[in-house]
Amino acid sequence: MTLKDWLASEPFTLTLSSGFFSFFAHTGMLAALEEERLLPKKLTGSSAGALVASCWAAGLDTPELKKILFELKRQDFWDPGFGWGLLKGDKFRRMLGEILPVKSFEECRTELSLSAYDIQSKSTVIINSGELISAIYASCAIPVLFQPIHYNGYRLLDGGIKDRPALADVRHDERVFYHHIVSVSPWRKKESKALQIPQRSNLVSLQLFDLPRCGPTKLEKGPEAYLVAYNATKRALRRNIGSDHKVALAV
Repeated sequence: MTLKDWLASEPFTLTLSSGFFSFFAHTGMLAALEEERLLPKKLTGSSAGALVASCWAAGLDTPELKKILFELKRQDFWDPGFGWGLLKGDKFRRMLGEILPVKSFEECRTELSLSAYDIQSKSTVIINSGELISAIYASCAIPVLFQPIHYNGYRLLDGGIKDRPALADVRHDERVFYHHIVSVSPWRKKESKALQIPQRSNLVSLQLFDLPRCGPTKLEKGPEAYLVAYNATKRALRRNIGSDHKVALAV
């Protein structure tokens, strides 16, 4: 069975992993799915995955999100200030308010769940209802880069700290298509669980190796990462799913 056949056969949940500034790659992958009308019934995300999942669930189609990302400049979200993190995050939240068609989970066109990290309990917090902008920021608040946010009694940071694959709010009976951003961070140990693909009988994963690496000082690499992920996903949809439920290819 090809990946396209598997996605088309029954409703599925799309989970988007964390991965620094990998929202370009996530959007390129999602654009390939959208063109084939392979649309998820539910989305979950951590960090960069949370941003893309939320924008799509809120009503932004991938051509609209692509335009926003391709025009993104560092000054659009860069607001250094005193605190536990370089950036205050006010500009980022303001930008979200300008681009999101809706402002709450309940208004989204499909079910959405985001993962964030509670500093006090050192555990993952699932956010799937209420105000959307603060929830996205919480899941995207990369330690050291962004300051944490107080939200519903929690002090939250990046969801990828404890839930990189964004599976905390996924039931075991859900069919899951998991887009795994392969980490190239030098500080991660090779045996780190964050680098491993979760094993579930009804989970199929897509791994794209050697994607262009983006960051706040490398935003010009974003369009390239988008295009590479888009083209690789188009090829992956024609690939057979392996016995390990993985589709992996170098870009």
